[in-house]
Amino acid sequence: QVQLVESGGGLVQPGGSLRLSCAASRSIYAMGWYRQAPGKQRELVAEIAYGGGTNYADSVKGRFTISRDNGKNEVYLQMNSLKPEDTAVYYCNAATPYRADEWWGQGTQVTVSS
Repeated sequence: QVQLVESGGGLVQPGGSLRLSCAASRSIYAMGWYRQAPGKQRELVAEIAYGGGTNYADSVKGRFTISRDNGKNEVYLQMNSLKPEDTAVYYCNAATPYRADEWWGQGTQVTVSS
Protein backbone atom coordinates (compact mmCIF):
# COMPACT_ATOMS: atom_id res chain seq x y z
CA GLN A 1 0.00 0.00 0.00
CA VAL A 2 0.99 3.58 -0.65
CA GLN A 3 -0.55 6.55 1.13
CA LEU A 4 -0.52 9.86 -0.71
CA VAL A 5 -1.04 13.23 0.96
CA GLU A 6 -1.58 16.28 -1.23
CA SER A 7 -1.30 19.95 -0.40
CA GLY A 8 -1.17 23.32 -2.14
CA GLY A 9 -4.54 23.79 -3.80
CA GLY A 10 -6.60 26.94 -3.53
CA LEU A 11 -8.09 29.92 -5.30
CA VAL A 12 -5.99 31.92 -7.74
CA GLN A 13 -6.68 34.58 -10.34
CA PRO A 14 -6.21 33.88 -14.04
CA GLY A 15 -2.55 34.21 -14.95
CA GLY A 16 -1.47 33.30 -11.44
CA SER A 17 0.56 30.39 -10.12
CA LEU A 18 0.14 27.54 -7.66
CA ARG A 19 2.38 24.71 -6.55
CA LEU A 20 0.93 21.35 -5.59
CA SER A 21 2.83 18.87 -3.46
CA CYS A 22 2.24 15.18 -2.81
CA ALA A 23 4.05 13.07 -0.25
CA ALA A 24 4.09 9.29 -0.63
CA SER A 25 4.55 6.85 2.23
CA ARG A 26 7.27 4.99 0.32
CA SER A 27 9.32 5.05 -2.85
CA ILE A 28 7.29 4.37 -5.97
CA TYR A 29 8.12 4.04 -9.66
CA ALA A 30 5.81 6.57 -11.27
CA MET A 31 4.07 9.57 -9.77
CA GLY A 32 1.76 12.01 -11.40
CA TRP A 33 -1.14 14.39 -11.27
CA TYR A 34 -4.60 13.95 -12.71
CA ARG A 35 -7.53 16.33 -12.58
CA GLN A 36 -11.29 16.12 -12.78
CA ALA A 37 -13.54 19.06 -13.53
CA PRO A 38 -17.28 18.95 -12.78
CA GLY A 39 -19.09 16.83 -15.35
CA LYS A 40 -15.88 15.66 -16.97
CA GLN A 41 -13.76 12.54 -16.82
CA ARG A 42 -10.55 12.42 -14.84
CA GLU A 43 -7.61 13.23 -17.10
CA LEU A 44 -3.85 13.03 -16.93
CA VAL A 45 -2.11 16.33 -16.28
CA ALA A 46 1.49 15.20 -15.95
CA GLU A 47 3.48 12.21 -14.83
CA ILE A 48 7.10 11.54 -13.97
CA ALA A 49 9.03 8.31 -13.70
CA TYR A 50 11.58 7.52 -10.98
CA GLY A 51 14.40 8.33 -13.41
CA GLY A 52 12.90 11.70 -14.30
CA GLY A 53 11.17 11.03 -17.60
CA THR A 54 8.04 13.17 -17.93
CA ASN A 55 4.80 13.25 -19.88
CA TYR A 56 2.37 16.18 -20.07
CA ALA A 57 -1.11 16.76 -21.36
CA ASP A 58 -1.04 19.04 -24.40
CA SER A 59 -3.25 21.54 -22.60
CA VAL A 60 -0.62 22.23 -19.93
CA LYS A 61 2.64 21.99 -21.87
CA GLY A 62 4.73 25.09 -21.39
CA ARG A 63 2.72 26.19 -18.34
CA PHE A 64 3.02 23.33 -15.84
CA THR A 65 6.16 21.60 -14.62
CA ILE A 66 6.25 18.30 -12.76
CA SER A 67 9.21 17.33 -10.60
CA ARG A 68 10.01 14.87 -7.87
CA ASP A 69 12.36 14.44 -4.94
CA ASN A 70 13.10 10.75 -4.70
CA GLY A 71 14.84 11.17 -1.35
CA LYS A 72 11.63 12.56 0.15
CA ASN A 73 9.20 10.45 -1.92
CA GLU A 74 7.49 13.64 -3.03
CA VAL A 75 6.17 14.94 -6.33
CA TYR A 76 5.38 18.53 -7.19
CA LEU A 77 3.36 20.32 -9.83
CA GLN A 78 4.28 23.93 -10.53
CA MET A 79 1.37 25.55 -12.34
CA ASN A 80 1.94 28.91 -14.03
CA SER A 81 -0.23 31.04 -16.29
CA LEU A 82 -3.32 29.40 -14.85
CA LYS A 83 -6.56 29.60 -16.81
CA PRO A 84 -10.18 29.21 -15.68
CA GLU A 85 -10.29 25.92 -17.57
CA ASP A 86 -7.63 24.57 -15.21
CA THR A 87 -10.23 24.61 -12.44
CA ALA A 88 -10.64 21.06 -11.14
CA VAL A 89 -9.90 18.69 -8.32
CA TYR A 90 -6.30 17.61 -8.71
CA TYR A 91 -5.37 14.09 -7.66
CA CYS A 92 -1.93 12.71 -6.93
CA ASN A 93 -1.30 9.29 -8.44
CA ALA A 94 1.38 6.71 -7.79
CA ALA A 95 1.94 3.55 -9.78
CA THR A 96 4.17 0.55 -10.21
CA PRO A 97 5.60 -0.25 -13.67
CA TYR A 98 2.89 -0.87 -16.30
CA ARG A 99 0.37 0.32 -13.67
CA ALA A 100 0.11 -3.17 -12.21
CA ASP A 101 -0.86 -1.35 -9.02
CA GLU A 102 -1.78 2.28 -8.49
CA TRP A 103 -2.93 4.53 -5.69
CA TRP A 104 -4.68 7.88 -5.43
CA GLY A 105 -4.59 10.82 -3.10
CA GLN A 106 -7.71 12.39 -1.69
CA GLY A 107 -7.66 15.30 -4.13
CA THR A 108 -7.12 19.02 -3.74
CA GLN A 109 -9.29 21.73 -5.25
CA VAL A 110 -7.75 24.25 -7.63
CA THR A 111 -10.00 27.14 -8.63
CA VAL A 112 -8.93 29.75 -11.16
CA SER A 113 -11.27 32.70 -11.07
CA SER A 114 -11.27 36.47 -10.91
